[in-house]
Amino acid sequence: MAPRSLLLIQVGTPPDHIRATTGDIPAWFVDAVDDVPVRMDVVEVYKGHALPEPGRHDAALITGSWSMVTDRHDWSEATAEWIRRAVGAGMPVMGVCYGHQLMAHALGGTVDYHPEGREMGCLDVELLPTGQDDPWLQGCPDTFKANLTHSQSVLALPAGAVALARSAHDPHQAVRYAPHAVSVQFHPEITPAILAACIQAHGDDLRAEGFDTAALLDDLVDTPTPQTLLQRFVQGHGTAASDQD
Repeated sequence: MAPRSLLLIQVGTPPDHIRATTGDIPAWFVDAVDDVPVRMDVVEVYKGHALPEPGRHDAALITGSWSMVTDRHDWSEATAEWIRRAVGAGMPVMGVCYGHQLMAHALGGTVDYHPEGREMGCLDVELLPTGQDDPWLQGCPDTFKANLTHSQSVLALPAGAVALARSAHDPHQAVRYAPHAVSVQFHPEITPAILAACIQAHGDDLRAEGFDTAALLDDLVDTPTPQTLLQRFVQGHGTAASDQD
């Protein structure tokens, strides 16, 4: 069987001092899907590169970014329009962090700075009853660790979207928009080493915001459940129509 074709929509790149030690975002996703047979095509939309027509790939992943959805960059709004067409056409799409927020924005939700500030660290995510019944999250622990780093959040879901998981800080940690469209605020592609690099790079800002950076670093652990969810999506399993795929 030929490997599935995956479109990785790259919506940003780490600052130079982080990228120098961790590599770029596509490498994070390649490592996270590990031995899943997949052909990954990267489109750097944040550089203005054009996206292929929806349906040219088996599925699409939208990455995180150091930009903000509320900046309304031309490339971001063009990607939002592409998301609307892809989801409308039934293409499997998954957003991560910025990609999560951009999907919500594209489909009619509200994204802005979280009123309680940044969420950072390796934190508990709790399945909601809707998540416990969702085929994508089937068999996941009721509570699991996930790596988080974001200042903006989905403050209101689009009509028809369903929250599947929450954290103490953010009620929209995992969302389903349609049978083949999902997103997560947490980072299934970020390892403890990558999050440590981000914490260390932003240490002064984090301490100014009241974070204990030493505690953040001490709390880092592997996060297998988020990685499993990413791999399930890439493999084409766990969508609402998985029994028919």
